[in-house]
Amino acid sequence: MRKINIFAELRSYVIMTAGLFLFAFSWTTFVIPQEITGGGVIGLSSVIFYGTGFPVSYSYLIINTILLVVGSIILGRGFGVKTLFGIGMSTVLFQFLPELIPWTTEIKDNLLNAIIGGTISGVGIGMVFMQGGSTGGTDIVALVLSKFYNTSPGRVFLYCDLIIIGSIYFLPGKTLENVIYGYVEMVAFSYVIDLIISGNKQSVQIMVFSKHYDVIADRITKELQRGVTALDSTGWFTKQHGKVLVILVRKSESNMFYRIIKETDHKAFISVANVMGVYGEGFEQIKTGKPTWAKGKKS
Repeated sequence: MRKINIFAELRSYVIMTAGLFLFAFSWTTFVIPQEITGGGVIGLSSVIFYGTGFPVSYSYLIINTILLVVGSIILGRGFGVKTLFGIGMSTVLFQFLPELIPWTTEIKDNLLNAIIGGTISGVGIGMVFMQGGSTGGTDIVALVLSKFYNTSPGRVFLYCDLIIIGSIYFLPGKTLENVIYGYVEMVAFSYVIDLIISGNKQSVQIMVFSKHYDVIADRITKELQRGVTALDSTGWFTKQHGKVLVILVRKSESNMFYRIIKETDHKAFISVANVMGVYGEGFEQIKTGKPTWAKGKKS
């Protein structure tokens, strides 16, 4: 069991490293060479670099270190190993990747560079998030602010990114066009991350019509450890009574269910529908926390 855990943890860090590589590559190849900016600490670091020439990797590490210290003091807890790994590995990649891969984009259209850079960056950070990792930055700002104010992390991220990207306008030689390219990069980045994370959480509802519903239900509960609901049904053409199985599963797991159904009854009729959300054991949890100002009040 211990070997399996070590292997799974090692695999997680390998995937995170690959994601951080894509994240750093997108910036050092498509974004920074064209003096485009974006959101987060890396966006702020790029603005500092354009204005002063101070290396991106140094400012990225310094800002994240300050946020980690402030966050630890205010929140009263440490941050995970994967967060520290994400910050450290990103710093190393921002420092040495331009030397290892000196090639930069040859695309002249900065709109395309912003879209490509944001897309690749989103894929990379999405891979990191899927492994439970983080690159610190505005995540820490959101945690600190949410302790004192009843505000959503998404709103904090949005405001931080808008301010960071907009600040490039005040640098010499920069125009509103530079700001717009930054917002394009931010939109592409955010869209891809949402696509990756939401796609992984997307669920489907499978309805199975089969004479062998009992065998199918037993196999699913025993082999896949998923719940099955059997509803009474009547075939109006044949007037035969039976059961319809209703199963809620992750979309990424659906092929395993199809295999069991078809192995048991290749004539089974299957209906599959996407669902907006599934809440309960094994899926998402409904969050109904009280507003910050209401906490501590007695009913």
